[in-house]
Amino acid sequence: MNATISPSILNCDIGDLRGELEKISGADVAHVDVMDNHFVPNLSWGLPVVEAVVKSGVLPVDAHLMIEDPDRWAPLYAEAGCASVTFHAEAAHAPLRLARELHRIGSKVGLGLKPATDIAPFVDILSEFDMILVMTVEPGFGGQSFIESMLPKVRRTREAARAAGLELSIQVDGGVSRATIERAAEAGADNFVAGSAVFKAEDAYAEVEVLRALANAHMH
Repeated sequence: MNATISPSILNCDIGDLRGELEKISGADVAHVDVMDNHFVPNLSWGLPVVEAVVKSGVLPVDAHLMIEDPDRWAPLYAEAGCASVTFHAEAAHAPLRLARELHRIGSKVGLGLKPATDIAPFVDILSEFDMILVMTVEPGFGGQSFIESMLPKVRRTREAARAAGLELSIQVDGGVSRATIERAAEAGADNFVAGSAVFKAEDAYAEVEVLRALANAHMH
């Protein structure tokens, strides 16, 4: 497994969307945060922006749906051409049915867990997902500090995946930077969402490469 670097465009200059995507064109995917001001206390953007990122063709799109009623809305993001769609365990009424629907449409499927949500209830159904997203901040805002106490959850998730013989991707999102990416990789994460760390860097393209190198050196 190699590290996947997924810059979040949450804090990019949306007025120059293509230019901002070009800055991160060396990354693996573009992580697009969709917030509805209900599931999380912030409003970002929805389907039209996701469609624009998909249409730009710069990077595959990883949509992170921090929204209520993903059972209804998530399939639209898969239909829009997202390579991967992540919905939250806390918001989905029928996560298994939704995962299968997204796979049927043709996207990969991620299950998102807020910091206080345990992986344990989902261990037996890990095979239904391509990725588990362990939030390393409370979702809603960019620029927050990495919550160190989430590392044991990352470790437990990786151990459960290995025990089941699964090549499961484990994504961390929130406060990921040069200072935190190595510990997340050591704990078992392989997919790293970095927002502020990339877009506030002097050279976003170079920062992606630095983060990838740091993560790869600590994955095992």
